[in-house]
Amino acid sequence: MNIFQQEWMQAGDALLILRWRRSRLLGAVAAAVFATCLWAPGTARAQVLPSATAGGFRLSAGGTASGSYIQYGQRNLGGVSAFVDAETHRRLGIEGEGRWLEFNQVENVHVETYSVGLRYHMNFSRFQPYAKGLIGFGDFNFPFSYAHGRYLVVTGGGGMDYRLSNRIRLRIPDVEYQDWPQFTFGAMSSVSVSAGVKVGIF
Repeated sequence: MNIFQQEWMQAGDALLILRWRRSRLLGAVAAAVFATCLWAPGTARAQVLPSATAGGFRLSAGGTASGSYIQYGQRNLGGVSAFVDAETHRRLGIEGEGRWLEFNQVENVHVETYSVGLRYHMNFSRFQPYAKGLIGFGDFNFPFSYAHGRYLVVTGGGGMDYRLSNRIRLRIPDVEYQDWPQFTFGAMSSVSVSAGVKVGIF
C-alpha cells in the first residue's frame, strides 16, 4: 500500500474534505427523495389495493446482467448480479443484492458489492415501478492486485418490473448510483444499469 498511501498524501487534506462533504450531501438528498416517495399522499390514495390482497407477502429472486461506470480511472466494467425481494402488497419491502463486476477488466481492476435495504414499489397493470435505498460494503481490487480494500457502499436506485405471468417478471431496467464515501483516495461513485429476470418463489 506504500504507493497508494503516497498518492493519498499528495492529494491534500482540502480535496479530501471537499469530497467528504459532497458524499454526505448526495446521501442526504437521496434519503430525502426516497422518503418523499414512500410517504407521498397522492400515491397512497391512487394505488389502493383490494382488501383481499392487502397485507400479503411475496418472496422473489432473480438475476441481471450489468454494465457499470466506475469513477476510479473512469472504467467501464460488465458483470452480473443476484437479488432477493421480500415484499408486501402494501408496497414496502426489503431487497438484498450482490453484484460482481468482473468483465472488461483493465489491469485486473474488479469490484464486488453486497447490499441490503428498503424497496418501495407501485403497481400499474403489468408494470411495477420501484425505488430502493441500500447499504452494504464493496470489495475493490486495485491495479495489478497490488492492494485490495473493503469499503462502505451506499446505494440509491430504481427501475421497472414487467409481469409476464404470476411468477415471472422482467426487470427492464434497474439503475443504481453507488457512493463509496470512505474510499482510499476520497469519495468515489459508480453507476450501473442492469436488466434481467425475477421469479416468484411464493
